[in-house]
Amino acid sequence: MRARLPLLLLLAGTAVLYLWRLGDSGWANAYYSAAAQAGARSWSAWFFGATDASGAITVDKTPAATWVMGLSARLFGVNAWSILVPQALMGVASVGLLHATVRRTSGEAAGLVAGAVLALTPVAVLMFRFNNPDALLVLLLVAGAYCTVRATERASARWLVLAGVAVGFGFLAKMLQAFLVLPAFGLVYLVFAPAGTARKLRHLAAALGAVVVAGGWWVLAVELVPAGSRPYIGGSQGNSVLELALGYNGLGRLTGEEVGSVGGGGGWGSTGWSRLLGSEMGSQIAWLLPTAVVLLVAGWWAADRTGRAGLALWGGWLVVTALVFSFMSGIIHSYYTVALAPAIGGLIGTGALALWRRRHEPVAAAALSGAAAVSALQCYLLLLGWSALLASVVLVLGLLAAVGLFLAAVAPAAAVVPVALVAVLLGPGAYSVATAATPHSGAIPSAGPALGGRMGGGFTMMRGMGGPGGLLSASEPGDELVALLRESDGYTWAAAAVGSNNAAGFQLGSGMPVMAVGGFNGTDPAPTPEQFRQLVEDGRVHYFLGGAGMPAESGSDASQRIAEWVEENFTATEVDGVTVYDLTAGAQA
Repeated sequence: MRARLPLLLLLAGTAVLYLWRLGDSGWANAYYSAAAQAGARSWSAWFFGATDASGAITVDKTPAATWVMGLSARLFGVNAWSILVPQALMGVASVGLLHATVRRTSGEAAGLVAGAVLALTPVAVLMFRFNNPDALLVLLLVAGAYCTVRATERASARWLVLAGVAVGFGFLAKMLQAFLVLPAFGLVYLVFAPAGTARKLRHLAAALGAVVVAGGWWVLAVELVPAGSRPYIGGSQGNSVLELALGYNGLGRLTGEEVGSVGGGGGWGSTGWSRLLGSEMGSQIAWLLPTAVVLLVAGWWAADRTGRAGLALWGGWLVVTALVFSFMSGIIHSYYTVALAPAIGGLIGTGALALWRRRHEPVAAAALSGAAAVSALQCYLLLLGWSALLASVVLVLGLLAAVGLFLAAVAPAAAVVPVALVAVLLGPGAYSVATAATPHSGAIPSAGPALGGRMGGGFTMMRGMGGPGGLLSASEPGDELVALLRESDGYTWAAAAVGSNNAAGFQLGSGMPVMAVGGFNGTDPAPTPEQFRQLVEDGRVHYFLGGAGMPAESGSDASQRIAEWVEENFTATEVDGVTVYDLTAGAQA
């Protein structure tokens, strides 16, 4: 029990950080909260990932993350805690799994360091306290890494297939992003597993098959269901999961040509090698990124074969994912970088411990010292815009640690190690605590404290706005509007609104199904104007709320035409600041 005490303390501390005042964020991302609410009330909506219980349209991702939230909401009711607590528990599990993975290649101390780095990475704190699919994605990818390490130890086909299953289910969480780790997993097994090449290739083929089956069964099931018997696939222009996976959420993210995107055309930031270190993403993930690169290179020199397998695993994960994030031209948000956090933690734990074991050698001592100095400088630069005092403290501690590690052959470890750990973790740790203390909501959250309405990392915090909401923020209906919507029990949809966030706010506030016309961006052809008119004629939609939303830059303009038809043919009234059209009251002309 005493041997496990450090791990238990790490997991307990992580749980406190991730659960503390979790309910302050409310619905967090109302888009996914609405899908969880829908899944809690309809098994069909749950399976397909629909945004409302009547099943008009799905979220623009595969639905594994909403499955978890929907089940939790069924068990514990639809509320902020039932939706957000599963994400926090996924974070604790990810830290535990990362520790277990690194421990197998590099020992207990390395596992603890890796787990602590992940737990205190600001963007990880953000996403494990939020309800985007990234929390489940990270957990599944770390599980895949654990299985890959187990498979590599004895050339085990069973463990490698399990790794494939984990990555396949990662596809069901966030589509093709899950596959960025596959080159690292495959290469590590091919190079380090103790078996002949032919046998290892057979195992890799079986694991690839497991990826396809674990990720493809749901896609096949959806494609086999007639389009009229299921929700429209949000984010696609042709009502197809394959189109969504390969287009809007696939190659379109790389090329910047996502049909149906709003705000594209170079509007996602500059690409290049410095992207992850810049103002947009630096405060989210870059705290220990340069340190991880230093320890990857130096650790490779110092590590044994098993340690090098670990470095290859985490290094391959980091390099491939970082390159894609740095040079992709399409939609990218700073919170995507949480996918880098396990790799950074793994590299720092593995590389630092490999060098520490050889600290009596001048090269190893110099490399450890350089890593500490790089960490201190990077954290100093990131902290300056938030707290100059803390930045100075981190810099001084880091330089002291660098000196102590350079003299590791003669300096007492009991003094050097604590100073080094505090110097490395204080900056991201303080920023993580500030992140946990700040409520986050909307479609594009950002780690860090609130500073005059902006985040410490330079991002505007997207909070839900009152009234009709917008593309990235949910509506907040007033009491009169909520009462009006709750009088719509006899209708398939109490209301319709352009854009998923608009609809989500009305739906969460009233508990009634609200159709998201046009999907997330309002640019999906769902429903078509003809289909919507027929639904109105059949008396299935009671109200239309708000206006047409943002003009479409690409994709369908069906939602705009529907809104224009409503405006031309029905009488508008104002309820709690929201324009309301009663679609059952007859046309005005």
